[in-house]
Amino acid sequence: MSKKYFAWFLVLALALPIILTGCVSTQPVPNPTLPVEPPAPTEEPAAPTEAPAEPMEPAVDPSGQTITFWHVWGSGMTGEGLTALVDEFNATNEWGITVEALDQGRHSDMEDAMNAAVQSGDLPNVTVAYTNALDTWYQVGVMTDMNDFVYDEYWGLSDAEVADFYEGSWDNGINAAGARVGFPHGQSLNVLFYNSTWAQELGFPNPPTTKAEFKEQACTATAANAADGNPDTDGTGGFVLNTGASNVATWTFAFGGDFYDEAGTGYDFTQPAVQEVAEFWKELWDEGCAFATESYPNPEFATRKALFTASSTAGYTYQVSAFEDEGATADTWGFVAFPGVGDGAVDAYTQNSAIVLSNPEQELASWLFLRWFTSPETAAKWVTASAYHPTRASTVDLLDDYIAENPLWAEGIALIPLGVAEPGWSSYGSVRRDIGDTFAAILQGEVADIPGLLAELNATAAETLAETQ
Repeated sequence: MSKKYFAWFLVLALALPIILTGCVSTQPVPNPTLPVEPPAPTEEPAAPTEAPAEPMEPAVDPSGQTITFWHVWGSGMTGEGLTALVDEFNATNEWGITVEALDQGRHSDMEDAMNAAVQSGDLPNVTVAYTNALDTWYQVGVMTDMNDFVYDEYWGLSDAEVADFYEGSWDNGINAAGARVGFPHGQSLNVLFYNSTWAQELGFPNPPTTKAEFKEQACTATAANAADGNPDTDGTGGFVLNTGASNVATWTFAFGGDFYDEAGTGYDFTQPAVQEVAEFWKELWDEGCAFATESYPNPEFATRKALFTASSTAGYTYQVSAFEDEGATADTWGFVAFPGVGDGAVDAYTQNSAIVLSNPEQELASWLFLRWFTSPETAAKWVTASAYHPTRASTVDLLDDYIAENPLWAEGIALIPLGVAEPGWSSYGSVRRDIGDTFAAILQGEVADIPGLLAELNATAAETLAETQ
């Protein structure tokens, strides 16, 4: 090799590492024999911790308000129990609210007093009434929609508290437009009084669960009295049939129906369940397995002239007294549901309170009293004073002593979940009377008359409903 070419080769040899170094990455090459650490994860910035939102400060202050409470419980144990509860609230509530409780007599007296007060403007703050009467006063603009209080974020009830109310009594205070015109504080139930001792002697170890079983037991009791050689018992023994609207309603509930149309905004007495009740009653009546009495059938039930009677559980004390009268039997008896579909049904007779429109402070004070009055602890005290059944399931857990002392009353507790409410519409006061009249006519007429009579009832009820809306 010449010296010239050797010199150029030497220059290239020295320059090449420099050129290659400029083209190669300067990152260190990992050693394949060592574990490779993964890149550190990119950490998201921590979200700022938010404190729970505080309820908004109430805009209305009920402190120091005095409210008037009109009720129907008079004197005696129930009235004394109410007075004690009102005194307790006045002494312990944190807002210094004072409740003045004033007895207005019977429910009819209360309605008369409220109607007069609507005209004069001299109204109470809280009143007790049947739901149809409360809805009437709501329609003329003197009652609140208590949904505003029930679901208030600050003063209202929790979802768990709402769910604690039995469905039948909770639904009773709602009118056709969905407004809560009544708030449930107690209830009784329309049930069947059933003489289990006599039924067992007649060959029936258990209460009836279907209408066929009911008819068999009622007719067997009627036949037994017809064959006992005592003319005073002829025509008795089965079911004391009263054509009042509540009895029609309870049988309709038991047969899987109600009094509403499909939309739930009107009445429908032509539906199959109502017609089934009419036909069933007519069958019992025509075959002599049902009969009527001139007054409450407590004596008949206590002397084996009736195997079944329909009655409110609130009237059980009167039936107990009848079994203590001369000539009464020593039979065992109790409450059972009206038989039909599934477990049958009972009618939830709910007692409601309501808040009258006044000013925001007095309305809120009224609600706070009702919320306290219907709380489980207070409601348990009210049960022991009034003998009403509770409207909330959790109240039952606080009644162990009362249940032990009143086993017959306690039978009603198992029936409460079967309770269904009659309509709470203002029109129902008039419609109730029409129902009773229609079913009395059904018993006295022909089976073929039933569809026409129910259609006439439907038309009359629709007219009444239209007049009250």
